[in-house]
Amino acid sequence: MHALPEELTLLRDLARGFANDVVRPLAPQIEREHRVPRELLAQMAEAGLTAVAVPTEYGGAGLGETGLCVVMEELTQACFASAVTFGAHASIGTMSVLVGGSPEQKQHWLPKMANGEVLGCYALSEANAGSDPAAMTTKAVRVDGGWRIDGEKVWITSGDMADLVTVFAVTDPSAGARGVTAFLVPKGTPGLSVGKREEKMGQRGSSTVVLAFDNCVVPDALRLGAVGEGFKIAMATLDRGRLALGANCLGCAKEAQRLSVDWAKTRVAFGKPIAEHQMIAAMLADSATDIYAMEAMVYRTASMCDAHVPYSRESAMTKLFCSEALDRVVDRAVQIHGGMGYSAEYKIEQLYRDARVTRIYEGTSEIQRLVIARDVLKKGL
Repeated sequence: MHALPEELTLLRDLARGFANDVVRPLAPQIEREHRVPRELLAQMAEAGLTAVAVPTEYGGAGLGETGLCVVMEELTQACFASAVTFGAHASIGTMSVLVGGSPEQKQHWLPKMANGEVLGCYALSEANAGSDPAAMTTKAVRVDGGWRIDGEKVWITSGDMADLVTVFAVTDPSAGARGVTAFLVPKGTPGLSVGKREEKMGQRGSSTVVLAFDNCVVPDALRLGAVGEGFKIAMATLDRGRLALGANCLGCAKEAQRLSVDWAKTRVAFGKPIAEHQMIAAMLADSATDIYAMEAMVYRTASMCDAHVPYSRESAMTKLFCSEALDRVVDRAVQIHGGMGYSAEYKIEQLYRDARVTRIYEGTSEIQRLVIARDVLKKGL
């Protein structure tokens, strides 16, 4: 296990206790009902988990991206959907305000986001602008005292639960990525509506919805960052989000490996536990190696983020490697469990479904390779 300083070790103990005592017992209901209860987010806030990455001057714990990764890893072991719902708020929802907000916006919103009074979400993707966010068609036009936003965002995690939406819209169609601006849109703003909820292969408890903006007017005070800086804010937020997703993958991999080890020790074939068969033991060894590499990448890159050194390439590497390593780990876990790994009666089947989307959202594996390659070609090793 990765060695952590004392305050993060205490945080891990807190998050693990909460995950095991509160989240894990709810996980079957969440999967069955396709819903993470809003009350669970309130309990996370009461436990101090939503405040972890928010700086102390804004009412947070000031434990940075490393602290957030610790919490994400522990929550995911108990319930991937709950961890993703937590991350939609505590990671990209809150971090977009931290990354792009003015001092006044941070002072107003971050304390409320830290204590769970305001839940955030992040609205970037569109039907024809997923991997290419610069191709978005949602527009924001200046009006008296503010901006009118029109368009539609898709695949928005917790968009129906959120109290505050960070939305990205084109303000200068001729400027490409430099023509995108970010805005904060509070729940209840006229013209903001929630559309259909997606029925998904995995992470079914996590709500994924369409958000529509129809003549939705917000004051200029809710513009996030300067006009034309939206794409920069979006990418800086995703650098953090990809790290948190790496921690999700790590947590899911650890859960799959734990279940596989327990199964291999107790399942008997050809007169002995299957763990004593070399091919099964080799799969467990390969998964343990993947998990070790995932853990090293997540926490090394999180420490770079917290030290305020450039880490965009490393964040993309972490997201790419961890999502693909997770697929290897859960695939081996199904194989180790045999037919029972394919049965919905066992959690391994759910983990297999939950894991697949990690290679898609917050930047596909193909996009991560492009990001990494461009940086390598520009800067070298």
